[in-house]
Amino acid sequence: MSEVLNYWKAGLDSVPAEVWEAVPGPRVLILADNALTALPGRIGELSTLRTLDLGHNALTRLPASLGDLTGLSGCLYLHDNRLAELPAALGRLTRLGYLNVGENPLRRLPDELGGLTGLYELRAQHCALAELPPTLGRLARLRELWLRGNRLTALPGAFAGLRELRELELRENALAEIPVALRGLPLLRRLDLRANRIGALPHWLPEWPSLEKLDLRWNAVDEAAPELRALRDRGCVVLV
Repeated sequence: MSEVLNYWKAGLDSVPAEVWEAVPGPRVLILADNALTALPGRIGELSTLRTLDLGHNALTRLPASLGDLTGLSGCLYLHDNRLAELPAALGRLTRLGYLNVGENPLRRLPDELGGLTGLYELRAQHCALAELPPTLGRLARLRELWLRGNRLTALPGAFAGLRELRELELRENALAEIPVALRGLPLLRRLDLRANRIGALPHWLPEWPSLEKLDLRWNAVDEAAPELRALRDRGCVVLV
């Protein structure tokens, strides 16, 4: 049996029986772009899985047994479904590197996602998030965070703990100011704040030691502000 079971665009409305019969079990299971509306609870039996792709289906809920896949060390794709919530059990996937939950009508992310200590990239774009759990500040290895198209008005102060963060996308939210939780993050290189409600700029803006690009287009920001000039003078690309 192949280590990769690929059912991409196979027209499925259920998980094929051979998935459960494979010996040894698959390391990669691709069920993307099908018509799945439910995921069997026995998904947690696939202990050999390292990557699971469930993107572009019609899932409305996920079984708690998904948290039994503690061997997942690659990617978990849950984007483009109909999920209104995520199971708290996902917090048990401590080896997971990449998680995409974007394009779902999620009202919140569970506090337990702070347990994903191996995560280096989190995507939650175009959901319905009005706030984020402070526990995400525990993701000490996180390098990329993509949050475009939500309803965020602030970030938790605990985000100051994201010391490995390199790229942060906050485009198309409802931020009235640049979150102070981001102040001085040592490795932040690119910050996308397009289409928010930002007016005044904080005095500490030039303090970011590694910032290479700051995008503030479609905000009420003064292009000649001294804080932006200071960033440009040291080589940062600033778009207003």
